[in-house]
Amino acid sequence: MIKRELYMSRIRPFIGSDLIKVMTGIRRCGKSVMLELIKQELTGSGVSPAQFISINFEDMSYSHLQTAQALHDEITKRAAAMEGKIYLFFDEIQEVKDWEKCINSFRVSLDCDIYITGSNAKLLSGELATYLGGRYVEFVIYPFSFGEFMELYRSIAPNETIQQCFQKYLLVGGMPYLANLRYADAPSGQYLHDLFNSVQLKDIVKRNKIRDVDLLERIIAYVIANVGTTFSATSLAKFLKSEQRTVAPETILNYIKYCCEAYLFYQVKREDLQGKQVLASNEKYYIADHGIREAVFGGNMRDINLILENIVYLELLRRGYEVTVGRMGDKEIDFVCNKRGEKLYVQVTYLLASEETVNREFGAYDNIRDNFPKYVVSLDEFDMSRNGIKHRNIRDFLLADEWN
Repeated sequence: MIKRELYMSRIRPFIGSDLIKVMTGIRRCGKSVMLELIKQELTGSGVSPAQFISINFEDMSYSHLQTAQALHDEITKRAAAMEGKIYLFFDEIQEVKDWEKCINSFRVSLDCDIYITGSNAKLLSGELATYLGGRYVEFVIYPFSFGEFMELYRSIAPNETIQQCFQKYLLVGGMPYLANLRYADAPSGQYLHDLFNSVQLKDIVKRNKIRDVDLLERIIAYVIANVGTTFSATSLAKFLKSEQRTVAPETILNYIKYCCEAYLFYQVKREDLQGKQVLASNEKYYIADHGIREAVFGGNMRDINLILENIVYLELLRRGYEVTVGRMGDKEIDFVCNKRGEKLYVQVTYLLASEETVNREFGAYDNIRDNFPKYVVSLDEFDMSRNGIKHRNIRDFLLADEWN
């Protein structure tokens, strides 16, 4: 089990506090493991496992607890028989109807420390915000970074070079369970395909009561094929019309929103760096795990430019940056990143193979006059930094402890 210190260092300050710790992220990205790591941390600090109550609501044996009242009665009964502070761990809490009410009730009536996970971004909107306003902290968990992947992959294939590890990562992505399959090609592909189907069915179709599943599948296929490419709902509506499907742009936007809520896709808005405003149309979308794209759609090597962008984008999110696509006149900057006033600009390209490519990638920064770090990352092995703009090999960039 990888320690996932990046997340633990953020969660640790809240362990033992009365704030509810909420971990969200795509199905199977390692949220349950985070609960185990927190238990290890607690045990290490002297808490007895006899004080833990853990329930995974995807386990059928707990299906009788899937209403707020039933869960409340069960936990209150169990807590009465326990001594000292109790630690509650609820996995995939969204399966419990009106769960917010009983979680808030535990917080008020029991001496407890609460940890919950869920696979939907709406978990923390609307209802819950009302019940738990200001009383929770959220941590989004992502599939493995290249660094985490390499740690596990090297335990299976110790002699692989860093280049070979990255080659593998480009194809299989960062879903934690693949290590159990020893990253074998066919089983890994099968697992990722099945995972994709279950996200589509359980977290998108069933949760949003979608009737036109065929339309949803076509929209998802289009977005997966076009990760990292700006497009509008109108252009997608035109594309579907060419396939004899007439559909309103609003419907398309709703379906994509459901996919984002299930953490399958992430939307990146475009920002005009001169006018400092967010542009209303033509967002970009990236997929939560590029290994799923290879398993479902194929072509990661053919679209390597987009996949490298996808990998860098998720690494920026993992490290806590808010990311937009920047526009400056007629030039576009792949990622404009903000974290508590720190700023970072990143251009991603496959190879700086020609003078034209070099001029395009470095030239994107021509009109940006601030002193924040500006990067161009690519698979080139030689350092081509110039004019104060840093060039990094993408593997080194992903593995660096910090960027400055």
